[in-house]
Amino acid sequence: MQKLVRGIHSFQSGYFATHRQLFEQLSTAGQQPETLFVTCSDSRVDPNLITAAPPGELFVVRNAGNIIPHPDLPGGTAASIEYAVEVLGVEDVIVCGHTQCGAIEAILHPERAAGLPFLARWLAQAGNVKRIVDERYADLAPEARITAAVEENVLAQLENLREFPFVARRLEAGKLRLSGWVFKLSTGEVFDYDPVRGEFVLLAGSEGA
Repeated sequence: MQKLVRGIHSFQSGYFATHRQLFEQLSTAGQQPETLFVTCSDSRVDPNLITAAPPGELFVVRNAGNIIPHPDLPGGTAASIEYAVEVLGVEDVIVCGHTQCGAIEAILHPERAAGLPFLARWLAQAGNVKRIVDERYADLAPEARITAAVEENVLAQLENLREFPFVARRLEAGKLRLSGWVFKLSTGEVFDYDPVRGEFVLLAGSEGA
């Protein structure tokens, strides 16, 4: 806790002090983010850090496995998506998965969520991902299968997004864009799904060190 308190003091005397005008503007004009960023709750994934986006640019929704629930299942994720699209009028929605995702590993191996009933019920919404991986990627090595599952999960969640009527309307009107990303923890690279090529390709400018 003391480490976090020291961080707050550092933030106030450093970043906030040099960006005071930005925070004053955000507090008076309100938020006007252009992008809804849906990603995993994993502590190693920081959307603002990855994209170098300052406060106010991203409306972030995080949960275990960056899952988009079915429209019939109300909850915080669905409510936040609705608010971002209908009220804030975001122009882009990014669903971002990441390598070495524990939620994905639990989807592939449900026994790992034994004793965690809330997590198990949440991850059950992505049950099709396990079926797809078992059918299409059974011959891959374990690590490669997990990466394939991460990618397939992102694609599955994009399809779930399209099931929301308000998302479908904005897409049809050409006022909303959907993107699927995968963040590679070990290199810092970001891969974007290219529907023309049917694969995730390295996002320009995201080459790791």
